[in-house]
Amino acid sequence: MSKTDWAIVAILILGFLLFLYGANYYNAVVGYAGIYLFIGGIAAYLIIYIFKELKKKDSTPQKV
Repeated sequence: MSKTDWAIVAILILGFLLFLYGANYYNAVVGYAGIYLFIGGIAAYLIIYIFKELKKKDSTPQKV
């Protein structure tokens, strides 16, 4: 796994833990921050994955 993947996994875990903390202590701001981090981590992973796949598809030589 690359450093980018590890960073995204860390953001997902942090978001999940913040959500649980906010839900447990009835702190809405922390809970919503956790939800946004979690959703942002998933979106970032999908964007990077799609970009890599498109770049890989672009770099294949075309037969003439």
